[in-house]
Amino acid sequence: MKKVLDKGFVDLVNVMGNDETVVRSARVSTGSGSKGPEKDKRLINYLMHHRHGTPFEHVVFTFHIKCPIFVARQWFRHRIASYNEKSGRYSKISYEFYLPEKIRIPHPTDKQMSIPNDGSVDEEEALKIFEEVFESTYSAYQKLLDMGVARELARIVLPLSHYTEFYWTVNMRSLMNFLSLRADSHAQWEIQQYALAIAEYFRKCCPWSYEAFVKYSYFGDLLKIDEEG
Repeated sequence: MKKVLDKGFVDLVNVMGNDETVVRSARVSTGSGSKGPEKDKRLINYLMHHRHGTPFEHVVFTFHIKCPIFVARQWFRHRIASYNEKSGRYSKISYEFYLPEKIRIPHPTDKQMSIPNDGSVDEEEALKIFEEVFESTYSAYQKLLDMGVARELARIVLPLSHYTEFYWTVNMRSLMNFLSLRADSHAQWEIQQYALAIAEYFRKCCPWSYEAFVKYSYFGDLLKIDEEG
């Protein structure tokens, strides 16, 4: 399990397949299998370089994710995957909110990006406002429950900073698309941190595919071939 942000995590629950799975699925068309590490690695590089994506779909990962709701809403836009999320209808929501360590401000020219606070924002005051909102909204949530309001309705007072959990099952091809978009400086910083954790699991499980991906197919700017876990 890899800790992400202040209270979140990424945990690899299961993985079906590896680099050898990619090789076998690609060579089934010719009735052959592994031809040794050198040739197998060369094949993976060829497949990635020439955009032969289907062999990579036969490797499937399942992750357990804990992240703020606003991160999850960005994540769920990646639709070629399966999701099951913790329900606020069936269980009481705990007091867990994401509090950023540092305040960011808008990028002066790029609407997709933010930059570290340049001193124009009082960070102590901003963080205090966040905490006050967390306390007041959770207090309202608790009061609604005590009044007898159903959990599914009482939860609507809670902000997007609240943590949620979900299972994410995704094949390698879709995972690589996720990394290209989210392990990138144009993505929101918080989801970048989750993407980097996902990438580390990918690299450890399928090192040849990871290396070929970063070399030939990755169009983000945060991942490196020689990164260490």
